Amino acid sequence: KLLPKAGKNIYIEPPFHADYGYNIITGDNVYFNVNCVVLDVCEVKIGNNVFFAPAVQVYTATHPLDALLRRSKENGKPITIGDDCWIGGGTVICPGVTIGNRCVIGAGSVVTRNIPDDSLAVGNPARVIRKIENSREA
Repeated sequence: KLLPKAGKNIYIEPPFHADYGYNIITGDNVYFNVNCVVLDVCEVKIGNNVFFAPAVQVYTATHPLDALLRRSKENGKPITIGDDCWIGGGTVICPGVTIGNRCVIGAGSVVTRNIPDDSLAVGNPARVIRKIENSREA
């Protein structure tokens, strides 16, 4: 099984790539569109009702800037994506980031820092441009 820690109703459009798969923990109703990549050196937690557009890249892997230290084993930082998120096409989610509940990340964004609940974030680096109003708790 590609994702042994997956919830119910997980749909993955091929091609899809994961380093290990067992570090990816999903809630229910998660959709990965085509060409998504999850480098799961560390844990990737994905909430319920999360939709990934095409070519989203989720990178837990990280490397030291020092060339000698880069010769060591791989390392990384975990990523968490909350419930009810939509991640736009071509988005890159960098190591150590938490994306809150009910967020929308605009296409082509590079998420380098945490995004709070109910936020619309876009750009490189991704910045919150506004709160999403009238979000309802499930």
